[in-house]
Amino acid sequence: MSQETIERDADNPAAAGVHKRMLIGGELVGADRNYESINPATGQVLGTAPDGGVSEAGRAVLAAREAFDNSGWATDVELRRRCITQLAAVLREHADDLRELTIAEVGATRNLTYGNQLDAPIGIVEYYAGLLDGYAFTEELASIEVRGQENRRWVEKEAAGVVSAIIAYNYPNQLALAKLAPALAAGCTVVLKAAPDTPLITLALGELIAEHTDIPAGVVNIISGQSVEVGRLLTTHPEVDVVTFTGSTPVGKQIMAAAADSLKRVFLELGGKSALIVLDDADLQQAAMFGAFTICTHAGQGCALTTRLLVPRAQHDQIAEMVAGMLDHVAVGDPGDTKTYMGPLISEKQRDKVDGMVQRAVADGARLVRGGSRIDPGFFYSATLLADVDPDSEIAQEEVFGPVLVLIPYDDDDDAVRIANNSRYGLSGGVLSADDDRALAIGRRIRTGTFSINGGNYFTPDVPFGGYKQSGIGREMGVAGLEEFLEIKAYAATVKG
Repeated sequence: MSQETIERDADNPAAAGVHKRMLIGGELVGADRNYESINPATGQVLGTAPDGGVSEAGRAVLAAREAFDNSGWATDVELRRRCITQLAAVLREHADDLRELTIAEVGATRNLTYGNQLDAPIGIVEYYAGLLDGYAFTEELASIEVRGQENRRWVEKEAAGVVSAIIAYNYPNQLALAKLAPALAAGCTVVLKAAPDTPLITLALGELIAEHTDIPAGVVNIISGQSVEVGRLLTTHPEVDVVTFTGSTPVGKQIMAAAADSLKRVFLELGGKSALIVLDDADLQQAAMFGAFTICTHAGQGCALTTRLLVPRAQHDQIAEMVAGMLDHVAVGDPGDTKTYMGPLISEKQRDKVDGMVQRAVADGARLVRGGSRIDPGFFYSATLLADVDPDSEIAQEEVFGPVLVLIPYDDDDDAVRIANNSRYGLSGGVLSADDDRALAIGRRIRTGTFSINGGNYFTPDVPFGGYKQSGIGREMGVAGLEEFLEIKAYAATVKG
């Protein structure tokens, strides 16, 4: 396969030699040691971050508890609205610097930063600031008479408490702000742990909060570090009330088990193996384009990407060649170049994982149509298409988190639905058809938390995002995302006079 490799600039002056600090209790602080963050497009050191441990994490939790109990943040809705509005404005003001750091550390293409890698997440903060203008934290219920005495009854929604938020590396701005904004809007205080592979961009958020907003000390704490013990502390600490995690399903299960001992509220956004179903009346050119360019978005490092392409058996080979032709024209290279469509994987470790899964798939009988190779320097991997894939095989069942699309034939609509639902995951999916009613009927049979019909986009701040089955528990964004961080208290009072 021929893929355009664009010259990479390892000497970006806007990103070289970056060092960031943690935010704990309103102060920007370091740790006893630092660790390196690597630019995935070059394999070179980008900068350093504090390698915080359980001591720093414990201080952050206690700072969050102090702020929740004593700062007034939990009860002052107007203060929260003003500060969240201020945070959104600060993020917009510093977007250019955040953009360059996101490109350099995450390997996100410049074009993606104008969407879900940066600009759209800032929109999440704006959404929750606006939601506070009209959200009803109090609900009056009908009064009742008890033993001749009138009783007024009502419900109040109040902040759930201290939140531990643990995020993944792939979309760090999206993940951080989709947890932070609703938690703050609800009145919670937060300890946000940056992903070990992308600490700098998340710590940059903490610096902006400390230096440019009126958010009270301790309300937001942002830490970084490589130790798994930090995650254990954040999920078991007695002063933590809510744990929200985005990452792999196996780690999500460990977090849920750890939090169970103290019955903490747990919200998990986990893995996916989503299917795009191409019905027999669909536009095949459109289907090939969707399949190819979706899997190359952020080098396939997205939990909701449709990584399984289900096609009518009679059209399987034709669609395989069409997708392959699309992949031939994917521009791979420097993520800072606006001509680039696909950047690198996050690390050599991740590239090893992706390549190992591809090689095992071929050994198990899948047909390698395109790709399956490393591209150096950096951690690039060629856009890969595997055809004639067994729906029960590892490559069709396990999350790859790389630019690997599997093509699976089906016999009829019922068979397509069966294959799509043949997964322990249930995060997303899609269908393509010339008949909208037929497409919707298929969508209603798929067990996923989100679903796209003929390319429809559900991923906006007002739409709740989450999965069925082992793709998670709870919802992020939308009103539902706010309510993940609220407790409900019912009141009753006798009416005098």
